[in-house]
Amino acid sequence: MATISAHPLCDEHHPDWQAGDESIPLPSSPLPQFENHDQQRIEFTTCYMCACRCGIKVTLEQDKVRFIQGNPDHPVNKGVLCAKGNAGIMKQNSPAKLQTPLLRKRHAERGEAEFEAISWDAALDILTTRLQKIRDTDPNKLAYFTGRDQMQALTGFWASQFGTLNWAAHGGFCSVNMAAGGLYTMGHAFWEFGDPDWDNTKYFMMWGVAEDHASNPIKIGLEKLKRRGAKFVGVNPVRTGYQAIADEWIAIRPGTDTLLALSMIHVLLKNQQFDWEFLLRYTNAAYCVVNTPNQVGDGLILRNEAGDPLVFDQTQQTFVSGKQVGLQPALFGEFTAPDGRPVRTVMTILAEKYLDEQYAPENAAKGCGVAASTIERLALEMAHVAFKESIELEIEWTDWAGRKHDKFIGRPVSMHAMRGISAHSNGFQACRAIHFLQILLGSIDCPGGHLAKPPYPKHIPPAIKPAKSSKPNTPLSAPPLGFPTSPEDLVIDAQGNPLRIDKAYSWDAPMSSHGLMHMVITNAVNGDPYPIDTLMMFMANMAWNSSMNTANVMDMLRAKHDNGEYKIPFIVVSDAFHSEMVNYADLVLPDTTYLERFDTISMLDRPISEPHSACDSIRQKIIEPNREVRSWQEVMLEVGKRLKFPALTKEDGTPKYQDYKDFIINYQKSPGIGFLAGWRGANGDQALWGDPNPKQWEKYVENKCFFEYHLPPAMRYYRFANRDYLELAKKAAWVGSTEPIVIELYSEILQKFRLAGLGLYDGPMPTRPEHKERLVRYFDPLPFFYIPIEQQRQSAEEFPFFAINQRPMFMYHSWDSQNAWLRQIMAQNFLYLNRQQGEKLGIADLSWVWVESRTGKIRVQVKLMEGVQMDTVWTWNAIGKQAGAWGLSNDANEAQNGFLMNHLISELLPTPAGELEITNSDPITGQAAWYDLRVKIYPASPEESGSYPQFSPLKPLPNMATAPAVGRYQAHPAVHLNRSLGDILSRGEK
Repeated sequence: MATISAHPLCDEHHPDWQAGDESIPLPSSPLPQFENHDQQRIEFTTCYMCACRCGIKVTLEQDKVRFIQGNPDHPVNKGVLCAKGNAGIMKQNSPAKLQTPLLRKRHAERGEAEFEAISWDAALDILTTRLQKIRDTDPNKLAYFTGRDQMQALTGFWASQFGTLNWAAHGGFCSVNMAAGGLYTMGHAFWEFGDPDWDNTKYFMMWGVAEDHASNPIKIGLEKLKRRGAKFVGVNPVRTGYQAIADEWIAIRPGTDTLLALSMIHVLLKNQQFDWEFLLRYTNAAYCVVNTPNQVGDGLILRNEAGDPLVFDQTQQTFVSGKQVGLQPALFGEFTAPDGRPVRTVMTILAEKYLDEQYAPENAAKGCGVAASTIERLALEMAHVAFKESIELEIEWTDWAGRKHDKFIGRPVSMHAMRGISAHSNGFQACRAIHFLQILLGSIDCPGGHLAKPPYPKHIPPAIKPAKSSKPNTPLSAPPLGFPTSPEDLVIDAQGNPLRIDKAYSWDAPMSSHGLMHMVITNAVNGDPYPIDTLMMFMANMAWNSSMNTANVMDMLRAKHDNGEYKIPFIVVSDAFHSEMVNYADLVLPDTTYLERFDTISMLDRPISEPHSACDSIRQKIIEPNREVRSWQEVMLEVGKRLKFPALTKEDGTPKYQDYKDFIINYQKSPGIGFLAGWRGANGDQALWGDPNPKQWEKYVENKCFFEYHLPPAMRYYRFANRDYLELAKKAAWVGSTEPIVIELYSEILQKFRLAGLGLYDGPMPTRPEHKERLVRYFDPLPFFYIPIEQQRQSAEEFPFFAINQRPMFMYHSWDSQNAWLRQIMAQNFLYLNRQQGEKLGIADLSWVWVESRTGKIRVQVKLMEGVQMDTVWTWNAIGKQAGAWGLSNDANEAQNGFLMNHLISELLPTPAGELEITNSDPITGQAAWYDLRVKIYPASPEESGSYPQFSPLKPLPNMATAPAVGRYQAHPAVHLNRSLGDILSRGEK
């Protein structure tokens, strides 16, 4: 009989252990067979359980998912997979999956779920007929808005071909401030645009990052930091997840991040701790700015006849083009321009602004709640690491002017920020302020700093402007979304009225790069600026967690005119699952799951690139659907062919492409540039650009569904000024020229809009006083702190608590709280309150309380905790559900005890009678101000329990599976085994 040596886990109480015996007897019988590997196959694809887009390895047995693992070769997650990714099995087997196209019965009321199942041919005929009438007359009568679709290049392409201005995705209510703040400052940003240099950074500061965003890459990165002993500082009102392992937690008041960042800049300037050479060489800090207050042209950059920005060269003692090389421009100073106008450098304006006493730590501390000594220490710690612990990589590289360098100099301080910063009405300026900290330290795209990810950085801003007009049966001349550079780029009519239903790119929100999805339903119902005919939504749960003021939005979806007609005449919803929004559709088009379709994660859209490599990926169909469903990608192309989109049909009207796969292979945005960057060329031997390859999909499948182009070492840093990288980027169509990307501390674009508000602009100017005030007050060319707008208009004494929400690492939006495995982790959210505050208010742990805002109230259950800022309450978002949705039983915890904070938030600002109603959003970008909410809290009476408000349970849809009492999944019968400890230790996992 075989034996093994004694193990410390074994003791005398174990039946296999005999006192004084040095061995453990092992059973001679073989282990039973757990599974037959010969009946299994392995497929690779891309996860869709959140926006991380990790590579996954899926084991299937008899065409059923056996288990899901991370792909160890994948550039994003390197084999790591979170709870969401593993639980993709239960999403695939969800009873909430839609089964067939549905049409609302003729006399049924919207929202009652009185549907009849119809065929796909009938559904497509209904949709095409309606859309054709719209396209023949006024394409803007179609509003097409999508949620977390991860294929905005395709949906945007479709909208452009249709000819509607009214297209946008989820970014306007998620993180457009973060994206725009970076793109208008340094050509890239946080999240998908850039990453910390996890391998080299020595000091990392994380601002307002929820745990679901990029969770696997961040976990990998944080593990590297902790292993190397780098310092990790978490800035967040709540200490959960990432912040729980931070070396230092900064419990900041929500919405005051700008104040903290600018106070640290005050300390850096006061102590002259900034990178002089970086500012002079790579930013517009030395540009001269006209200083003629109350005159046309004030605050614009001084330029020569060619339009070049001018600097004052200290050697020549005159103004010269800032594009010249070999200059010694003055970083500080005030001068007189050749035409007699006074000018001063950007850095002079910046220093004057931030050395003001309002940003001194002792004053900033009163607003942000962070001790003055802490503010000063953090700033000086970062400066010490940047300048005393700098990194030098001995790699030769060439800058844009042809100058050779023998090394890259790194400032090993990095940062990351996300929705906790962006989802405020001051979030754009907050994101810019955080970038300013990085720029002053010289830690942009350098070793140890914040690195761009291809196809970024872009020139500032990216050279795409939004389409401004539409006409019947004609594609738009530009994409619906873009980056305005002046009031001339606004999408308004001759009278200054918005041309988009969400009022993006109007005086309400001039630089709204992602649109205002949260305003679509409100504006459409009010007919402001005009009524629409059809609202088409893909994967956007606007009847629940994706809307502010949810209960009111649900009413608006049902709202009718006096003649009984719906104010939104027709609603089309495509989703894979029975979300709350489905019941409000007139036509339901069931989508596939992510394991049942082909899909691209494209360089034209939101690629999976890493800092040192350009990457994209695909999803492949590894499971055949057992329902009457079609991928939304295929549906869009089919409808586009039926509508004779020029890009999809030949001159004789026949289709150019057979199907989605054929379209992805052969469509070219420009010669050599398509949706997928890998294995291009007729022989598949070209990367990034090249002719279509008929076997491109097969090459991706052969290579585990992703493509990775490694940048040579000489191209990996300083890409905003790296000649070799810029030349590569131009060939790959990532940028339009090889000119250097000059980092813009001072935003002349913002100043142009401010001049328009002042009535001092030679171009379009607003006429409404509300718009003028917003432009003058908030479009400062340098970041500044202001109290969030909604909070300016209500009493802090009446509503003493900030109220925010975030998403947990193990769930994403409302997708995952239907998941049987993930529900075991959490099936009810609580309102988390600081324990000391709870005791002061007489609120006990797990008691029920009322939470009231200016728009309404909710009843929730409280949990007391220490790890939350004193004036802040928070909860996990999207756990609460409407009874009957998502395949859950009517008595599910999520419906009875879970809740939404959304009921307390309004999409409109509080407005005095007679004034213009304006969106509760960032005035610059239109970002939904989810986190500006303030509330009061008081105990519910003893007999009051359960969440409020409650809504009638949703009716089951035709052909839907019945929600099981217990959700479980097994690929085959389980093998129950009792094994001795000795057997376990000797044989391992079998």
